[in-house]
Amino acid sequence: MVRRIQGAVHILLIRDPYGNLGLPKGHLEAGEEAMAAALRETEEETGLESLVLGPELLTIDWYFRLEGRLIHKFCAFYLLHSREGEPVPEMDEGITECLWIPMEEAIEKIAYDNARTVVVEAVDRIRAGAHDFEFL
Repeated sequence: MVRRIQGAVHILLIRDPYGNLGLPKGHLEAGEEAMAAALRETEEETGLESLVLGPELLTIDWYFRLEGRLIHKFCAFYLLHSREGEPVPEMDEGITECLWIPMEEAIEKIAYDNARTVVVEAVDRIRAGAHDFEFL
């Protein structure tokens, strides 16, 4: 999610249950499309509403274990724009902080390599002007 703050484009990162900075993400609900899930999960995890959906960036995947089972998760990311409001972390989900970070700094601060590729893609698209947001 992006927003222009004091003339500079910032990316919203969240502090996850492991204490790492990452991107809002989640899962599809029954019958839900990826873009709807991206908006819903971002709203739930950050408390921000009235988000504007932009182009799809990347789909990343990773493996993790849950109750002894190996899970292969896929997550599609979109360039989202937040025009207003202050983010509020979803403490019930273990999110302890939401931080607007200048986009160059966000590349360095994000903890996960696969999520970093999403941020790099977003920054590259913003720099190239390949977006539909008038604020950039």
